Amino acid sequence: MRIDFVTIFPKMFEPLLAEGVIARGIGKGLLDVRVWDLRDYATDRHRSTDDEAYGGGPGMVMLAEPVLRCAEAIGGGSVIMTSPQGRVFDQNAARELAAREWIVFLCGRYEGFDHRVHEALQPEELSIGDFVVSGGELPAMLMADAVGRMIEGVVGNSGSVAEDSFFNGLLDYPHYTRPEELRGMRVPDILLSGHHEKIRKWRKEQALRATAKKRPDLLETASLDDEGRKMLKGMRDER
Repeated sequence: MRIDFVTIFPKMFEPLLAEGVIARGIGKGLLDVRVWDLRDYATDRHRSTDDEAYGGGPGMVMLAEPVLRCAEAIGGGSVIMTSPQGRVFDQNAARELAAREWIVFLCGRYEGFDHRVHEALQPEELSIGDFVVSGGELPAMLMADAVGRMIEGVVGNSGSVAEDSFFNGLLDYPHYTRPEELRGMRVPDILLSGHHEKIRKWRKEQALRATAKKRPDLLETASLDDEGRKMLKGMRDER
């Protein structure tokens, strides 16, 4: 899979390319990641990428021409614009993007892009939540990490991806490791029993309980099988 980032701060992406899931995917030859400095596509000697807004008002607007020139140099891909006005990015969106061969993230700043970028490129707008950060670089990196780890082979144990929170619409179950007892707190006996079927059911029930307690809204759309529906009914009958 190929992932491109268009930004005026290319150095922000150096840690992403050096450590973690994205770096691992690059090392395995499963991800092709490229960072484009938008200033290289400016049309003046000052390498300008923004200007004052027509009509007045505070803040600067990202110039359209450097973005369009950069997009032409890239030459393809599904264009994603990080934007607080976009659809909220979630696990389903990560799954959708992971199924594509090539995605390009446009990382805006200031008051955003000249609207002619939207008109010319028709980007898909995605948001990481109902709040505003200083630029699109951090949201783009978060999305890329969520997408990259879903590419087959990037994460060493693919089963860990399948059990992530939100993968099947539920939150994750509790995890424990050594020692068995820590400051009076013990690992649940069932996890030490070696009975794999009982452990599977316990984990499933704990995931349902965590979701019902912390994010009950997710239960409306979660993919539950007959066993899961029966467990959930039992929990509700306990109340």
